[in-house]
Parts: sequence; C-alpha cells; structure tokens
Amino acid sequence: MITTTHHKQTTIAQQVSLSGVGLHTGNEVTLVFKPAPANHGYQFQRIDLEGQPVIEASANFVTDTKRGTTLDKSGVHINTCEHVLAALVGLEIDNCHIEINNSEPPIMDGSSKYFIEALEKVGSIELEEYRKEYVVKDIITYRDEESGSEIILMPSDSYQVTTMVDFGTKVLGTQNATLDRLSDFKEEISDARTFSFLHELEMLLDHGLIKGGDLNNAIVYVDKELSDKTMESLKKAFNKDNISVNPNGILDNLTLHYPNEAARHKLLDVIGDLALIGMRIRGKVIANKPGHYVNTQFAKKMAKQIKKELRNNVPHIDINQEPLMDINQIMAMLPHRPPFLLLDKIFELSDTHVVGLKNVTMNEQFFNGHFPGAPVMPGVLIVEAMAQSGGILVLSTVEDPENYLTFFMKMDNVKFKRKVMPGDTLIFKSNLITPIRRGIAHMQAYAYANGHLCAEAELMAQISKVK
Repeated sequence: MITTTHHKQTTIAQQVSLSGVGLHTGNEVTLVFKPAPANHGYQFQRIDLEGQPVIEASANFVTDTKRGTTLDKSGVHINTCEHVLAALVGLEIDNCHIEINNSEPPIMDGSSKYFIEALEKVGSIELEEYRKEYVVKDIITYRDEESGSEIILMPSDSYQVTTMVDFGTKVLGTQNATLDRLSDFKEEISDARTFSFLHELEMLLDHGLIKGGDLNNAIVYVDKELSDKTMESLKKAFNKDNISVNPNGILDNLTLHYPNEAARHKLLDVIGDLALIGMRIRGKVIANKPGHYVNTQFAKKMAKQIKKELRNNVPHIDINQEPLMDINQIMAMLPHRPPFLLLDKIFELSDTHVVGLKNVTMNEQFFNGHFPGAPVMPGVLIVEAMAQSGGILVLSTVEDPENYLTFFMKMDNVKFKRKVMPGDTLIFKSNLITPIRRGIAHMQAYAYANGHLCAEAELMAQISKVK
C-alpha cells in the first residue's frame, strides 16, 4: 500500500565531490553530489558525453549485473552504481543529482564509507513535499531457481534488511547480517568492503578487468592454491613486490572490519540495488544468497507492482464501520448543501490526507438529464466531490471551519478512467502535495469505484474567512 508519510522529503544542503578510480575500468573519475528538488529521486548525469545525458536510478534501466549493477539508457551507461545509492539511502536522502565524468563511480575502498563522509560533510535539508512510502501488507517474494537465491519482503514497522550468504567454501562459509534501523547503516554497514574469490579474480584479470583494483578496495578470499603464474599476475595488477596469504585465507594480510564483513557488504548491495525501486519501503527484506541479479530482478518486480498500485491505489476501509465524520458533521464543516453536497462520510483524516465516501444512487438529480436511459455521473461532479473531500482536509486546519469557504484556484492533470453509475460507491482520497501556506492548499485527489480508479486530478484551492 502506498502512503504519504508525515515526514518531508530531503536533499543535500550543497554540492560535494570526490574523486578516485573505477574498479573495473581503472579510469580516473570525479563524482559530484548535487541538491535536487522534491520528487526528483536519484539521477546520474554523464557530463563527459555530448548532451550530458541523464540516467534515472531505475530498475527499468538495469541491463547487466555480472560485476555490479549497470544502468543503460539509450546506450549511455552507469556501472557499479550500488555503493553510491546505498549511501544515499543509508542517510535517508530522498533526492540527489549525481554528476559523473565517466561510466563508473570511484571505487574508493570498496564500500560506501567515503560517499557517506562526503554527504555528511554538507548535510541534508528538508523540502516542502511529503515523503511517500510503500507499506508492505502481504509477503512478496522473488526466487532465482538456477542459483537458489531468494528475496522475501514481509510486513514490518520499519525498513529492515537481513542477508544470509553461503558460498560453499571453507575459507568463507555461512554468514548472516542484519540491519534493524536505517539510522545504523553508517556505523554497522557502510564500511563493509566488496570482496572476491581468487578464482573470480583470475578470470577478471584474464579479461583485462579490475584495472582500478588494489588490495585496499577489495577483500580477496583465497579459495584455491596460489600458483606462481597467478602470483605474478597479482603482483603486476596490484603493483606490489610481494603477495602473501593471511592464515585466515585473505590475500595480502588485509584486516577484516568484521568477522561477517562479506555478509554486511551483501546487505549494503541489497540496499543499493533496491534503491532502484524508486520509493521507500516499510517492510523487512530477507535475502538468501543475494546477488545483483536477484536484487535487481526483485527491484523490477516491486517497481512494476508500485506502478500498478499508483494507478489503482484504492484506500483500504471498512465501509460498515462507524465513520470518523457522518453527514451531519460534514455539513457542520462544509457550506455545501443538497443537491450540491456530494460527500456522505469521512473515514480517515490526518494533517496530510483525507479519505471520504459517497453512495451514488438513482435519486441523484443530475441523472434526470445525464443521460436519460443511460445514467452516468458527470465528470465535473466527480471532481467537485473530490474537492469537497479535500475541503474537509483543508478546513480541519482552522479552529472555526464554519466561518470559512473554500474556492477552486485551478485543476491540473484531470483524468477520467471509468464511468460512475447508480449503485456505485465512490471512495475519495486526497493528499497534500505541499503544506498549506497562506490558506492555499495543493492536493492530489483520487476517486475510486468498484475497486478501480475512476478519476484523478491535482487541485488547488484557497480558504477564505466569511466576512
């Protein structure tokens, strides 16, 4: 279920940059985090290319997950984006524009630590618009039969992630990691570094990849005998005179930050990849043997489901329960009267949203002429009914609503999806797009009938005191 929270969206207070090399390309790259407006989300911009194309951080643009998550829009690539996105999610920054002068962000130490430090240096600010969130009501799963990897998303009061990894090797066995609160991301997850097995490293070196690698930005687990040929290749790749293996099976004596650093890094990757869903999640993620492929496939599934629910996000109410406001209480607040009162009950009312209801009967006067023999509720009256429910939301912010009137200022993006006929029950939901200022309210309104969206509109109204 998609809901508007009481928290405002955020962005960074000012721009900040950092530089390094790409892990796989070895290219020098500068990445600049820039403030962005509300509802911008995360977007990358390749300023090194003609036209400086923009690529939204969306699961729909994922094309490759072999060595990280790659986005591709019209032939323009962003490689290995997950560590950057995890840092933004971990600091609960909703909107950020990311300029980059190459295809791959700098690998830094193979974690999100340095991105976190850069973002914290400039801090974040609140924007006017409220944050939207997908609240998990039912268990959602995705399983890759070939690898046995599985992601399960279940209801929870907050965004939580648990990763369970099992690589079937003696050097790195079964590990688990859990993040119960996003506020703990910086301290518990952000400095967990990427890792690889020796057999994978040999393959990457043979194909001319990990050109930006060194022994400070990737943990290498030695899962096979280190041959003389491999030893020489590693010396050359890492620009080292000597290569050795620690007793715990890690190349070149690199010290682990945590005994389960691999599982923690997999959790970091899950958070970064699921940022591609495009909306915050209120639910618990359990990822068994996660990887970029299963992560992004699950993100695609969630993005598709959210898009569908955005089109058909029917409020869940029990129409038989006692309403928050009945018709008499509505008339005590609204100046409208029959036959122009188009609202029967209010079921939900908060600082940012309202849910109301109208039972459409054959006794409505407008059915006499619209249309004889084929009664259909006029679209303008559906919009008026949505506006009246929004009026309850707006007038609830003043102490003496009976002394105020609401007036339309404008309507935008009005769309009618389905006919409304006698016998239908209309459910209205209106959310504030921006906080009410100087008596002006900007709302997104929806009308539903028979479990389907039938109309939607952006409405702006002004409340004025009766003289």
